[in-house]
Amino acid sequence: MTSTLPTGPHDAPVVLYTPDGRELSSADAALDLIGEAWACRAEVLVVPVEQVADAFFVLKSGLAGEIVQKFVNYGLRLVILGDVSPHVADSPALRDFVREANRGRQVWFVETQEELDERLHRGNPPNIRER
Repeated sequence: MTSTLPTGPHDAPVVLYTPDGRELSSADAALDLIGEAWACRAEVLVVPVEQVADAFFVLKSGLAGEIVQKFVNYGLRLVILGDVSPHVADSPALRDFVREANRGRQVWFVETQEELDERLHRGNPPNIRER
């Protein structure tokens, strides 16, 4: 359930997880996505916000930490694509998490494909993991 997007200037493949795929709702689901991304030799995996379980956005559930840790362990960048404002509206902690994540390199929350393209073309390092 993935498609490969055009790459950034660093030629790292970007894989978009299509909305008809499995919901990102557990560490096992994250590992499945990571496996698919690795098969494409991708460095960036983009998951539409509609495919992310609501529990991910409830930080006290621990799901976000569990999933993000999998991506860190496997050296793959996770991008949540879409509007997360309904989720952050009632959660200062989630708003802080999104803001801090967007300052980093491992997890990004971007609202549009154009925003993602801009971030990818801003000169992010090509290799976030060694193969």
